[in-house]
Amino acid sequence: MNPRLSALDDLIRVIESLRGPAGCPWDREQTPRSIVRYLLEEAYELADAVESEDTAPVREELGDVLFHVLFLAQMYAEKDQFNLEAVCRAIAAKMKRRHPHVFGSTQVADSAEVVRNWQQIKQSEKDPGVRASVLDSVPASRPGLMRAYAVSERAATAKFDWDGLEGVLQKLGEELTEFKAAYNRNDADQIALEFGDLLFTLVNVARLSGIHPETALSGAIKKFERRFRAMETIIADSGRDLESVPQEEKDRIWDLVKSAGPGSL
Repeated sequence: MNPRLSALDDLIRVIESLRGPAGCPWDREQTPRSIVRYLLEEAYELADAVESEDTAPVREELGDVLFHVLFLAQMYAEKDQFNLEAVCRAIAAKMKRRHPHVFGSTQVADSAEVVRNWQQIKQSEKDPGVRASVLDSVPASRPGLMRAYAVSERAATAKFDWDGLEGVLQKLGEELTEFKAAYNRNDADQIALEFGDLLFTLVNVARLSGIHPETALSGAIKKFERRFRAMETIIADSGRDLESVPQEEKDRIWDLVKSAGPGSL
């Protein structure tokens, strides 16, 4: 047997044993709804591992994600609803169908055309008797930034978009003015709405700049954490608690930490 197939078969047998009559009580109690939570957690841990650029945790987290995917498939197979073979065949057929420039005779100029073709093919796969929106494929449960990016990306494929970055930056200025006006009126509901508009516009700034807002925000959070921890260390080494240090001094320490540069922080 091919070593890859042998390794996959071994993992499947582990899952079957865990779910079997003599298996683990906790694993046997799980349902698709209960286990999907853990799949999402593992997916985020995998994303963190990829960002770290350390291959060892990436390998481990990939294994965790794969385990939960196969675990889900096993639960549906136990109910004779579908099995892993059906999942693999369906996704292989879909990928071939949506990559006609690889598996067919379609010609594409660049990756942007690949994305446009993908969306068109995806739309054509829907039931023609049902009026569909290009936004239907964006799950409502997707985290906010990721959903905002996907929604704006889908709208752009339908030719509803800014002409370029300058246009969306101008819109950002307008949204900031509206947010300030709502804040000055102390209108809580409108403040929330305008802040949402700001965030959504910033997502489009990211998209038109060629970056993903989730990745950019994750990087900014990690940078803040590194600098904040460094500031905590400096203050602790001086024999004081963070809360007891005046804000002005904290600002000076923060600037000192920041000036250390990306090489050390």
